[in-house]
Amino acid sequence: MTTRKMTISIDEEVYRGLLAVVGRRKMSRYISNLVRPHVVEDGLEAGYRAMAADREYEQEARDWIHAHMGEDAPNA
Repeated sequence: MTTRKMTISIDEEVYRGLLAVVGRRKMSRYISNLVRPHVVEDGLEAGYRAMAADREYEQEARDWIHAHMGEDAPNA
């Protein structure tokens, strides 16, 4: 993974909290890990979205659920 250097401004209290919780040398990784799920679509999530968009696949999944759970399966 390539990294880029970036300058950000944060509240002094937040900075002190980061320093106390994660330490000076681990702040970048900590912040990156917090932000990543909000701005980067990973392969697994993209796969689930693609499956959900595939109406034929979704119908097959519903049919399988109904066949294996009987009438207790929720209607989708």
